[in-house]
Amino acid sequence: MSRQGKLPVTFDSKVKVSYKGDLLNVKGKLGELSLTIPKVVTITVDDKEICVQGDLETDTGRTMTGTIRSIINNMVFGVNEGFVKELEMVGVGYKAVVAGQKLTMSLGFSHPIEYQLPKVVKAEVDANTKIKLTSCDKQVLGQTAAEIRKYRPPEPYKGKGILFKGEQIKRKAGKAAKAAS
Repeated sequence: MSRQGKLPVTFDSKVKVSYKGDLLNVKGKLGELSLTIPKVVTITVDDKEICVQGDLETDTGRTMTGTIRSIINNMVFGVNEGFVKELEMVGVGYKAVVAGQKLTMSLGFSHPIEYQLPKVVKAEVDANTKIKLTSCDKQVLGQTAAEIRKYRPPEPYKGKGILFKGEQIKRKAGKAAKAAS
């Protein structure tokens, strides 16, 4: 069993945790998340912590213990503090606008791209080119950021595209630079 899987997940009084059957519900100020616990893993919920034990006789039980503990920890953190992903749009004329749960982007195509955000994800746009996504669900937030990025992935020649904040693109030399050297 993993070292992380042995650690209990602690939470404060702001987070409400309920466990019935094989369904774990976590509720906090930013939302509510639920998880179906597999049969090879058992959890115990106390007043301030959640303990995860796996079936150590099977490979699945050993591997799922750390995974389930990590998912539960992300659920508790998400409903209490939330997760943030920031995207930067690099390119002439690139811009984004948010209206409700719809993100409209101009990415150099002949038409604007409209992306319907999931219910648990909220978006803000700063300076028309910086998109800030927030959510209590880490998995849905990462998937949403990846789907938005897929519309215009960064390219290595001019560095244009949708990048994660702080991401460095390894630039390549173009044809003109190769011919001159």
